[in-house]
Amino acid sequence: MEKQLAENKMGVMPVGKLLFNMAGPMIVSMLVQALYNVVDSMFVAMMNEDALSALSLAFPMQNLMIAVGSGLGVGINAMISRSLGEKRQEAANRYAMQGLLLEGISYLVFLLIGLFAAAPFILVQVGEMNRIAEYGITYLSICCACSFGFFMQITLERILQSTGRTMLTMITQSVGAVINIILDPILIFGLFGAPELGVAGAAIATVIGQCVAGLLALYMNLKKNPDIQFHVRLLRPCREYLLQILYIGIPSILMVSIGSIMTFCMNKILIAFTSTAVAVFGVYFKLQSFVFMPIFGLNNGLVPIVSFNYGARKRERMERAIRLAYIAAEVIMIIGLLIFQLMPDKLLFLFGGSEEMLSIGVPALRIISTSFLFAGLAIVSSSICQALGRGLYSLAVSFGRQIVVLLPAAFLLSRLDVLNLVWLAFPIAEIASITLALIFVRRTLRHLDWSKAEN
Repeated sequence: MEKQLAENKMGVMPVGKLLFNMAGPMIVSMLVQALYNVVDSMFVAMMNEDALSALSLAFPMQNLMIAVGSGLGVGINAMISRSLGEKRQEAANRYAMQGLLLEGISYLVFLLIGLFAAAPFILVQVGEMNRIAEYGITYLSICCACSFGFFMQITLERILQSTGRTMLTMITQSVGAVINIILDPILIFGLFGAPELGVAGAAIATVIGQCVAGLLALYMNLKKNPDIQFHVRLLRPCREYLLQILYIGIPSILMVSIGSIMTFCMNKILIAFTSTAVAVFGVYFKLQSFVFMPIFGLNNGLVPIVSFNYGARKRERMERAIRLAYIAAEVIMIIGLLIFQLMPDKLLFLFGGSEEMLSIGVPALRIISTSFLFAGLAIVSSSICQALGRGLYSLAVSFGRQIVVLLPAAFLLSRLDVLNLVWLAFPIAEIASITLALIFVRRTLRHLDWSKAEN
Protein backbone atom coordinates (compact mmCIF):
# COMPACT_ATOMS: atom_id res chain seq x y z
CA MET A 1 0.00 0.00 0.00
CA GLU A 2 2.79 2.43 0.93
CA LYS A 3 4.52 1.76 -2.38
CA GLN A 4 1.30 2.37 -4.32
CA LEU A 5 0.79 5.75 -2.62
CA ALA A 6 4.37 6.75 -3.38
CA GLU A 7 3.90 5.79 -7.01
CA ASN A 8 0.69 7.79 -7.34
CA LYS A 9 1.61 10.97 -5.41
CA MET A 10 2.38 12.96 -8.55
CA GLY A 11 -0.94 11.89 -10.04
CA VAL A 12 -3.30 12.39 -7.07
CA MET A 13 -1.96 15.01 -4.62
CA PRO A 14 -3.47 18.52 -5.05
CA VAL A 15 -1.30 20.30 -7.60
CA GLY A 16 -0.37 23.32 -5.49
CA LYS A 17 0.59 21.14 -2.55
CA LEU A 18 2.41 18.72 -4.86
CA LEU A 19 4.51 21.45 -6.47
CA PHE A 20 5.42 22.83 -3.04
CA ASN A 21 6.09 19.30 -1.78
CA MET A 22 8.33 18.49 -4.74
CA ALA A 23 10.01 21.84 -5.28
CA GLY A 24 10.22 23.12 -1.69
CA PRO A 25 12.99 20.77 -0.56
CA MET A 26 14.81 21.30 -3.86
CA ILE A 27 14.68 25.08 -3.45
CA VAL A 28 16.10 24.78 0.07
CA SER A 29 18.88 22.46 -1.09
CA MET A 30 19.67 24.73 -4.04
CA LEU A 31 19.92 27.71 -1.70
CA VAL A 32 22.36 25.71 0.42
CA GLN A 33 24.32 25.02 -2.77
CA ALA A 34 24.29 28.74 -3.57
CA LEU A 35 25.52 29.49 -0.06
CA TYR A 36 28.36 27.03 -0.56
CA ASN A 37 29.30 28.68 -3.87
CA VAL A 38 29.43 32.12 -2.26
CA VAL A 39 31.26 31.01 0.88
CA ASP A 40 33.78 29.11 -1.24
CA SER A 41 34.63 32.29 -3.17
CA MET A 42 34.58 34.41 -0.02
CA PHE A 43 37.30 32.30 1.56
CA VAL A 44 39.34 32.32 -1.64
CA ALA A 45 38.94 36.12 -1.84
CA MET A 46 40.54 36.35 1.60
CA MET A 47 43.76 35.15 -0.02
CA ASN A 48 43.87 37.85 -2.70
CA GLU A 49 41.95 39.15 -5.71
CA ASP A 50 44.10 37.08 -8.10
CA ALA A 51 42.78 33.89 -6.51
CA LEU A 52 39.21 35.12 -6.97
CA SER A 53 39.92 35.94 -10.62
CA ALA A 54 41.40 32.45 -11.08
CA LEU A 55 38.16 30.82 -9.97
CA SER A 56 36.30 32.96 -12.51
CA LEU A 57 38.61 31.66 -15.25
CA ALA A 58 38.06 28.05 -14.13
CA PHE A 59 34.29 28.47 -14.05
CA PRO A 60 33.56 27.81 -17.76
CA MET A 61 35.07 24.31 -17.55
CA GLN A 62 33.35 23.63 -14.24
CA ASN A 63 30.12 24.78 -15.83
CA LEU A 64 30.71 22.36 -18.71
CA MET A 65 31.05 19.53 -16.19
CA ILE A 66 27.80 20.63 -14.54
CA ALA A 67 26.20 20.80 -17.99
CA VAL A 68 27.05 17.19 -18.78
CA GLY A 69 26.02 15.82 -15.38
CA SER A 70 22.81 17.81 -14.99
CA GLY A 71 21.87 17.51 -18.66
CA LEU A 72 22.01 13.73 -18.55
CA GLY A 73 20.16 13.99 -15.25
CA VAL A 74 17.29 15.79 -16.98
CA GLY A 75 16.99 12.90 -19.43
CA ILE A 76 17.17 10.30 -16.66
CA ASN A 77 14.64 12.17 -14.54
CA ALA A 78 12.13 12.68 -17.35
CA MET A 79 12.28 9.10 -18.67
CA ILE A 80 12.01 7.45 -15.23
CA SER A 81 9.06 9.70 -14.28
CA ARG A 82 7.30 9.04 -17.56
CA SER A 83 7.86 5.28 -17.26
CA LEU A 84 6.45 5.26 -13.73
CA GLY A 85 3.45 7.33 -14.90
CA GLU A 86 2.87 4.72 -17.61
CA LYS A 87 3.38 1.95 -15.00
CA ARG A 88 6.40 0.47 -16.83
CA GLN A 89 8.51 -0.60 -13.85
CA GLU A 90 11.16 -2.54 -15.75
CA ALA A 91 11.71 0.40 -18.08
CA ALA A 92 12.14 2.76 -15.11
CA ASN A 93 14.77 0.43 -13.61
CA ARG A 94 16.63 0.21 -16.90
CA TYR A 95 16.64 3.98 -17.42
CA ALA A 96 18.17 4.40 -13.96
CA MET A 97 21.01 1.98 -14.65
CA GLN A 98 21.68 3.23 -18.16
CA GLY A 99 21.84 6.72 -16.70
CA LEU A 100 24.50 5.62 -14.24
CA LEU A 101 26.45 4.14 -17.13
CA LEU A 102 26.36 7.40 -19.08
CA GLU A 103 27.45 9.46 -16.08
CA GLY A 104 30.35 7.06 -15.45
CA ILE A 105 31.58 7.51 -19.02
CA SER A 106 31.30 11.28 -18.55
CA TYR A 107 33.58 11.14 -15.52
CA LEU A 108 36.29 9.40 -17.55
CA VAL A 109 36.19 12.28 -20.05
CA PHE A 110 36.66 14.89 -17.33
CA LEU A 111 39.40 12.85 -15.73
CA LEU A 112 41.36 13.25 -18.96
CA ILE A 113 40.52 16.95 -19.07
CA GLY A 114 41.79 17.42 -15.54
CA LEU A 115 45.04 15.61 -16.31
CA PHE A 116 45.85 17.10 -19.69
CA ALA A 117 43.66 20.09 -20.63
CA ALA A 118 43.35 22.28 -17.52
CA ALA A 119 46.56 24.25 -18.14
CA PRO A 120 45.89 25.05 -21.83
CA PHE A 121 42.33 26.06 -20.96
CA ILE A 122 43.43 28.60 -18.32
CA LEU A 123 46.39 29.93 -20.31
CA VAL A 124 44.35 30.67 -23.42
CA GLN A 125 42.27 33.07 -21.31
CA VAL A 126 45.11 34.68 -19.33
CA GLY A 127 47.61 34.78 -22.18
CA GLU A 128 50.66 34.10 -20.02
CA MET A 129 51.77 32.10 -17.00
CA ASN A 130 51.35 34.26 -13.90
CA ARG A 131 49.91 33.93 -10.41
CA ILE A 132 46.31 33.97 -11.65
CA ALA A 133 47.09 31.18 -14.13
CA GLU A 134 48.85 29.06 -11.49
CA TYR A 135 45.88 29.34 -9.15
CA GLY A 136 43.42 28.51 -11.93
CA ILE A 137 45.32 25.46 -13.19
CA THR A 138 45.66 24.01 -9.69
CA TYR A 139 41.98 24.49 -8.86
CA LEU A 140 40.61 23.22 -12.17
CA SER A 141 42.87 20.16 -12.36
CA ILE A 142 41.68 18.87 -8.99
CA CYS A 143 37.98 19.59 -9.61
CA CYS A 144 37.95 17.78 -12.97
CA ALA A 145 40.23 14.83 -12.22
CA CYS A 146 38.35 14.02 -9.00
CA SER A 147 34.83 14.65 -10.29
CA PHE A 148 33.66 11.05 -9.76
CA GLY A 149 31.81 12.20 -6.62
CA PHE A 150 29.98 14.90 -8.54
CA PHE A 151 28.74 12.53 -11.27
CA MET A 152 27.65 9.92 -8.73
CA GLN A 153 25.85 12.53 -6.65
CA ILE A 154 23.94 14.22 -9.46
CA THR A 155 22.77 10.95 -11.06
CA LEU A 156 21.51 9.37 -7.87
CA GLU A 157 19.82 12.59 -6.78
CA ARG A 158 17.97 12.81 -10.11
CA ILE A 159 16.74 9.25 -9.62
CA LEU A 160 15.36 10.23 -6.21
CA GLN A 161 13.68 13.29 -7.72
CA SER A 162 12.09 11.26 -10.50
CA THR A 163 10.20 9.19 -7.91
CA GLY A 164 9.04 12.22 -5.94
CA ARG A 165 11.57 11.95 -3.08
CA THR A 166 12.87 15.49 -3.22
CA MET A 167 13.19 15.70 0.56
CA LEU A 168 15.92 13.07 0.41
CA THR A 169 17.81 15.01 -2.26
CA MET A 170 17.60 18.09 -0.05
CA ILE A 171 19.36 16.10 2.65
CA THR A 172 22.11 14.79 0.37
CA GLN A 173 22.81 18.16 -1.24
CA SER A 174 22.74 19.99 2.08
CA VAL A 175 25.12 17.55 3.77
CA GLY A 176 27.59 17.80 0.88
CA ALA A 177 27.46 21.61 0.86
CA VAL A 178 27.84 21.93 4.64
CA ILE A 179 30.87 19.62 4.62
CA ASN A 180 32.38 21.75 1.86
CA ILE A 181 31.77 24.97 3.78
CA ILE A 182 33.35 23.53 6.93
CA LEU A 183 36.41 22.18 5.12
CA ASP A 184 37.04 25.32 3.04
CA PRO A 185 38.72 27.50 5.70
CA ILE A 186 40.43 24.49 7.29
CA LEU A 187 42.14 23.41 4.07
CA ILE A 188 42.65 26.84 2.52
CA PHE A 189 44.28 28.44 5.57
CA GLY A 190 45.61 25.36 7.39
CA LEU A 191 43.45 25.53 10.53
CA PHE A 192 43.48 22.93 13.33
CA GLY A 193 46.80 21.49 12.23
CA ALA A 194 45.77 20.89 8.61
CA PRO A 195 48.22 21.88 5.87
CA GLU A 196 47.71 25.33 4.31
CA LEU A 197 46.74 24.43 0.74
CA GLY A 198 45.32 27.70 -0.66
CA VAL A 199 43.19 27.29 -3.78
CA ALA A 200 44.04 23.58 -3.83
CA GLY A 201 42.34 23.33 -0.44
CA ALA A 202 39.20 24.92 -1.88
CA ALA A 203 39.16 22.34 -4.69
CA ILE A 204 39.77 19.42 -2.32
CA ALA A 205 36.97 20.61 -0.02
CA THR A 206 34.64 20.69 -3.03
CA VAL A 207 35.57 17.15 -4.07
CA ILE A 208 35.17 15.72 -0.55
CA GLY A 209 31.72 17.33 -0.20
CA GLN A 210 30.63 15.84 -3.53
CA CYS A 211 31.87 12.36 -2.61
CA VAL A 212 30.04 12.36 0.74
CA ALA A 213 26.84 13.58 -0.93
CA GLY A 214 27.17 10.91 -3.64
CA LEU A 215 27.60 8.10 -1.13
CA LEU A 216 24.65 9.39 0.90
CA ALA A 217 22.49 9.54 -2.25
CA LEU A 218 23.45 5.93 -3.02
CA TYR A 219 22.35 4.90 0.46
CA MET A 220 19.07 6.79 0.09
CA ASN A 221 18.29 5.05 -3.19
CA LEU A 222 19.11 1.59 -1.90
CA LYS A 223 17.30 1.93 1.43
CA LYS A 224 14.63 4.62 0.97
CA ASN A 225 13.54 4.38 -2.68
CA PRO A 226 11.57 1.17 -3.34
CA ASP A 227 10.25 2.52 -6.67
CA ILE A 228 13.56 1.81 -8.44
CA GLN A 229 15.39 -1.50 -8.28
CA PHE A 230 19.09 -1.40 -9.09
CA HIS A 231 20.27 -4.50 -10.99
CA VAL A 232 23.85 -4.76 -12.20
CA ARG A 233 22.69 -6.73 -15.26
CA LEU A 234 20.89 -3.60 -16.48
CA LEU A 235 24.23 -1.77 -16.81
CA ARG A 236 24.84 -3.55 -20.10
CA PRO A 237 24.50 -0.85 -22.79
CA CYS A 238 21.05 -0.80 -24.37
CA ARG A 239 20.85 1.37 -27.46
CA GLU A 240 17.13 2.15 -27.18
CA TYR A 241 17.31 3.41 -23.60
CA LEU A 242 20.58 5.26 -24.03
CA LEU A 243 19.21 7.12 -27.04
CA GLN A 244 16.03 8.10 -25.19
CA ILE A 245 18.05 9.60 -22.33
CA LEU A 246 20.40 11.34 -24.74
CA TYR A 247 17.54 12.65 -26.88
CA ILE A 248 16.26 14.64 -23.92
CA GLY A 249 19.62 15.13 -22.20
CA ILE A 250 21.86 16.33 -25.05
CA PRO A 251 19.86 19.51 -25.73
CA SER A 252 20.05 20.26 -22.01
CA ILE A 253 23.81 19.57 -22.01
CA LEU A 254 24.31 21.84 -24.98
CA MET A 255 22.07 24.48 -23.46
CA VAL A 256 24.16 24.72 -20.28
CA SER A 257 27.40 24.22 -22.22
CA ILE A 258 26.57 27.33 -24.19
CA GLY A 259 26.89 29.11 -20.85
CA SER A 260 30.49 27.89 -20.68
CA ILE A 261 31.20 29.34 -24.11
CA MET A 262 29.56 32.61 -23.09
CA THR A 263 31.54 32.84 -19.83
CA PHE A 264 34.80 31.96 -21.57
CA CYS A 265 34.28 34.65 -24.22
CA MET A 266 33.09 37.22 -21.67
CA ASN A 267 36.26 36.61 -19.65
CA LYS A 268 38.29 37.34 -22.79
CA ILE A 269 36.32 40.55 -23.42
CA LEU A 270 36.53 41.74 -19.81
CA ILE A 271 40.19 40.97 -19.18
CA ALA A 272 41.01 43.45 -21.94
CA PHE A 273 39.68 46.12 -19.56
CA THR A 274 41.13 44.78 -16.27
CA SER A 275 41.40 41.52 -14.32
CA THR A 276 39.15 43.12 -11.69
CA ALA A 277 36.32 43.11 -14.24
CA VAL A 278 36.78 39.34 -14.55
CA ALA A 279 36.64 39.03 -10.76
CA VAL A 280 33.44 41.11 -10.67
CA PHE A 281 31.89 38.91 -13.36
CA GLY A 282 32.77 35.84 -11.31
CA VAL A 283 31.32 37.42 -8.17
CA TYR A 284 28.11 38.21 -10.07
CA PHE A 285 27.73 34.55 -11.03
CA LYS A 286 28.18 33.49 -7.42
CA LEU A 287 25.66 36.06 -6.14
CA GLN A 288 23.05 35.47 -8.83
CA SER A 289 22.99 31.81 -7.85
CA PHE A 290 20.93 32.85 -4.81
CA VAL A 291 18.29 34.05 -7.28
CA PHE A 292 18.60 31.40 -9.97
CA MET A 293 19.14 28.33 -7.77
CA PRO A 294 15.59 28.53 -6.35
CA ILE A 295 14.30 28.65 -9.95
CA PHE A 296 16.33 25.55 -10.79
CA GLY A 297 14.97 23.89 -7.63
CA LEU A 298 11.46 24.81 -8.76
CA ASN A 299 12.20 23.28 -12.16
CA ASN A 300 13.60 20.09 -10.63
CA GLY A 301 10.28 19.68 -8.85
CA LEU A 302 8.24 20.66 -11.92
CA VAL A 303 9.88 18.35 -14.49
CA PRO A 304 8.79 15.01 -12.93
CA ILE A 305 5.29 16.41 -12.25
CA VAL A 306 4.86 17.43 -15.90
CA SER A 307 6.40 14.20 -17.21
CA PHE A 308 4.38 11.96 -14.88
CA ASN A 309 1.02 13.62 -15.53
CA TYR A 310 1.60 13.70 -19.27
CA GLY A 311 2.49 10.00 -19.14
CA ALA A 312 -0.68 9.40 -17.04
CA ARG A 313 -2.70 11.61 -19.47
CA LYS A 314 -3.84 14.05 -16.75
CA ARG A 315 -3.87 17.28 -18.71
CA GLU A 316 -5.51 19.63 -16.19
CA ARG A 317 -3.04 18.72 -13.45
CA MET A 318 -0.08 19.26 -15.74
CA GLU A 319 -1.28 22.66 -16.94
CA ARG A 320 -2.04 23.87 -13.41
CA ALA A 321 1.47 22.92 -12.29
CA ILE A 322 2.91 24.94 -15.18
CA ARG A 323 0.86 28.03 -14.30
CA LEU A 324 1.91 27.89 -10.65
CA ALA A 325 5.57 27.48 -11.63
CA TYR A 326 5.45 30.63 -13.77
CA ILE A 327 3.99 32.66 -10.91
CA ALA A 328 6.50 31.37 -8.36
CA ALA A 329 9.44 32.01 -10.69
CA GLU A 330 8.46 35.63 -11.29
CA VAL A 331 8.01 36.31 -7.56
CA ILE A 332 11.50 34.93 -6.85
CA MET A 333 13.03 37.03 -9.61
CA ILE A 334 11.40 40.27 -8.43
CA ILE A 335 12.80 39.71 -4.94
CA GLY A 336 16.25 39.09 -6.43
CA LEU A 337 16.04 42.24 -8.54
CA LEU A 338 15.22 44.38 -5.50
CA ILE A 339 18.17 43.01 -3.54
CA PHE A 340 20.65 43.64 -6.37
CA GLN A 341 19.30 47.14 -6.96
CA LEU A 342 19.23 48.27 -3.33
CA MET A 343 22.44 46.83 -1.88
CA PRO A 344 25.07 45.99 -4.55
CA ASP A 345 27.89 47.50 -2.48
CA LYS A 346 27.05 45.34 0.53
CA LEU A 347 27.05 42.24 -1.67
CA LEU A 348 30.49 43.08 -3.07
CA PHE A 349 31.91 43.67 0.41
CA LEU A 350 31.42 39.93 1.01
CA PHE A 351 34.29 39.38 -1.45
CA GLY A 352 36.74 41.95 -0.18
CA GLY A 353 35.21 44.89 -2.00
CA SER A 354 38.31 46.86 -2.97
CA GLU A 355 37.74 50.39 -4.23
CA GLU A 356 38.27 49.28 -7.84
CA MET A 357 35.93 46.31 -7.43
CA LEU A 358 33.20 48.55 -6.03
CA SER A 359 33.56 51.13 -8.81
CA ILE A 360 33.17 48.38 -11.42
CA GLY A 361 30.84 46.05 -9.53
CA VAL A 362 28.07 48.34 -8.27
CA PRO A 363 26.88 49.50 -11.72
CA ALA A 364 27.49 45.99 -13.11
CA LEU A 365 25.18 44.31 -10.59
CA ARG A 366 22.47 46.93 -11.06
CA ILE A 367 22.55 46.73 -14.85
CA ILE A 368 22.73 42.95 -15.18
CA SER A 369 20.02 42.31 -12.56
CA THR A 370 17.38 44.04 -14.71
CA SER A 371 17.48 40.86 -16.80
CA PHE A 372 15.99 38.88 -13.88
CA LEU A 373 12.48 40.03 -14.78
CA PHE A 374 12.64 38.04 -18.02
CA ALA A 375 15.03 35.20 -17.10
CA GLY A 376 12.77 33.33 -14.68
CA LEU A 377 9.96 32.89 -17.18
CA ALA A 378 12.40 31.79 -19.87
CA ILE A 379 14.00 29.17 -17.60
CA VAL A 380 10.65 27.65 -16.60
CA SER A 381 9.57 27.58 -20.25
CA SER A 382 12.73 25.70 -21.21
CA SER A 383 12.15 23.11 -18.47
CA ILE A 384 8.58 22.54 -19.65
CA CYS A 385 9.86 21.83 -23.15
CA GLN A 386 12.49 19.44 -21.77
CA ALA A 387 9.97 17.57 -19.62
CA LEU A 388 7.74 17.03 -22.67
CA GLY A 389 10.55 15.80 -24.89
CA ARG A 390 11.17 19.06 -26.78
CA GLY A 391 14.71 19.65 -25.57
CA LEU A 392 15.73 21.17 -28.90
CA TYR A 393 13.47 24.13 -28.20
CA SER A 394 15.31 24.77 -24.94
CA LEU A 395 18.59 24.54 -26.79
CA ALA A 396 17.42 27.05 -29.38
CA VAL A 397 16.45 29.55 -26.65
CA SER A 398 19.78 29.22 -24.85
CA PHE A 399 21.81 29.39 -28.06
CA GLY A 400 19.89 32.42 -29.27
CA ARG A 401 20.26 34.27 -25.98
CA GLN A 402 23.93 33.68 -25.27
CA ILE A 403 25.58 33.13 -28.65
CA VAL A 404 23.40 34.97 -31.17
CA VAL A 405 22.54 38.00 -28.98
CA LEU A 406 24.59 38.34 -25.77
CA LEU A 407 28.14 37.78 -27.02
CA PRO A 408 27.86 39.89 -30.18
CA ALA A 409 26.19 42.65 -28.17
CA ALA A 410 28.89 42.52 -25.49
CA PHE A 411 31.66 42.55 -28.09
CA LEU A 412 30.21 45.47 -30.02
CA LEU A 413 29.57 47.46 -26.84
CA SER A 414 33.13 46.76 -25.67
CA ARG A 415 34.39 48.47 -28.83
CA LEU A 416 33.06 51.72 -27.37
CA ASP A 417 35.70 51.32 -24.62
CA VAL A 418 33.17 51.91 -21.80
CA LEU A 419 32.98 48.91 -19.46
CA ASN A 420 29.51 49.74 -18.08
CA LEU A 421 28.04 49.47 -21.57
CA VAL A 422 29.18 45.83 -21.82
CA TRP A 423 26.82 44.83 -19.00
CA LEU A 424 23.84 46.03 -21.05
CA ALA A 425 24.25 42.94 -23.21
CA PHE A 426 22.59 40.83 -20.49
CA PRO A 427 19.13 42.50 -20.36
CA ILE A 428 19.17 42.82 -24.14
CA ALA A 429 19.74 39.05 -24.46
CA GLU A 430 17.05 38.14 -21.91
CA ILE A 431 14.38 40.14 -23.74
CA ALA A 432 15.17 38.14 -26.87
CA SER A 433 15.14 34.82 -24.99
CA ILE A 434 11.79 35.30 -23.25
CA THR A 435 10.13 36.10 -26.57
CA LEU A 436 11.44 32.91 -28.17
CA ALA A 437 10.81 30.75 -25.07
CA LEU A 438 7.14 31.66 -24.80
CA ILE A 439 6.61 30.93 -28.50
CA PHE A 440 8.20 27.49 -28.11
CA VAL A 441 6.35 26.49 -24.95
CA ARG A 442 3.04 27.48 -26.51
CA ARG A 443 3.83 25.40 -29.59
CA THR A 444 4.86 22.44 -27.42
CA LEU A 445 1.65 22.46 -25.40
CA ARG A 446 -0.54 22.87 -28.48
CA HIS A 447 0.94 19.82 -30.22
CA LEU A 448 0.81 17.32 -27.35
CA ASP A 449 -0.91 14.00 -28.03
CA TRP A 450 -3.80 13.58 -25.58
CA SER A 451 -5.51 10.82 -27.58
CA LYS A 452 -5.23 8.39 -24.65
CA ALA A 453 -6.46 10.90 -22.06
CA GLU A 454 -8.53 9.58 -19.20
CA ASN A 455 -12.22 10.41 -19.04
